[in-house]
Amino acid sequence: MGTKLPLWRPRWGVGLLMTGVKPCTNPKSLLFKDFFSGWNYWILQIWSFQLYCIFYKTLHQQKDYGLLKAWMVEKIEKSRQLLLTNQDASRHDVEDQRIQEAWKRSLSTVHPDSSKLIPVPFRPAAFLPFTAPMVFLSLLSVKNLKSMILPQVSFYTYTTAFNIINGNASYNRQPYESILLGTGVIASSTFFGLLPRFLQLRFSLNNILTRKALPVVFLTQVSAVNVIASRSFEPSRGIEVMDKEGNVIGYSRKAGTKAVKDTATSRAVLFGTSAFIPEVFSYFFKRTQFFQQYPWSLWTLKLSCTILVMGLMVPVSFSIFPQTGQIQCSMLEKEIQSATQEPELFYNRGV
Repeated sequence: MGTKLPLWRPRWGVGLLMTGVKPCTNPKSLLFKDFFSGWNYWILQIWSFQLYCIFYKTLHQQKDYGLLKAWMVEKIEKSRQLLLTNQDASRHDVEDQRIQEAWKRSLSTVHPDSSKLIPVPFRPAAFLPFTAPMVFLSLLSVKNLKSMILPQVSFYTYTTAFNIINGNASYNRQPYESILLGTGVIASSTFFGLLPRFLQLRFSLNNILTRKALPVVFLTQVSAVNVIASRSFEPSRGIEVMDKEGNVIGYSRKAGTKAVKDTATSRAVLFGTSAFIPEVFSYFFKRTQFFQQYPWSLWTLKLSCTILVMGLMVPVSFSIFPQTGQIQCSMLEKEIQSATQEPELFYNRGV
């Protein structure tokens, strides 16, 4: 397979030039740069994910699993070797199209902390196809609570697994710890996700505000708390913080808290907006003559609106905070401050 790619060296060598982590005197220009670069990145990854699904389906039908695995490993290894041989590249080399594509492929398929392949269903490009239908089903009006259990369990099972797999993995943890934590988070998230529906059915809440706004509020809050709970090991055990050269300075609980908090905020923005806008559109659509003639069109409109809004919000949410987080050294623990003279340190925020 060739020489193994160093864990952080390409991230801070080639990566700093490509992700905008280097010092910037104009925060507004950096914000817009991160936004548009993040937008283009996730659109390209969604497109590549669709092509991968077509290719995977073809090989699956032919039952050629060996070819599929070899193709995946070869494609990713070529990208990693290209980054390895260009880790000390100049700005001119970094702007080369091959380096950019290799960097994107490495970020989207390999976990930056463990250097392990991310399972295909839990890669960032697969987030939209899996969660958009679940969000739509979770917000449907129902007459009994049983019909809501499966959508809620499916939604929070996927998001919990996504958060754990794509979180920071630089600290020590055992597989059984992740399984036990994930099971508890799924159960509690599902309970609170079903709570507004239970209140509506139990107390006959027919007010438009409580009937429509309450599920959206709960979805937003529970999604944010789900991130905090599923990644609770990071603030308690600490995550790696590094200087701009990629040298590990130590493990910081404060950096872990900041990483989880930023991710939870971005997830609340994503699901809150994706749930609120379709409900507003549906409210006004019900007042039109078209809805009176074709009541079934409400489902089509709401599903299309949910997919469209989430398609726009996923790149925005994932690029609100850079995946390579920055934190002032003065905000960290004293033992870390005494171990370096760097004013700023870096960490992997996760997705």
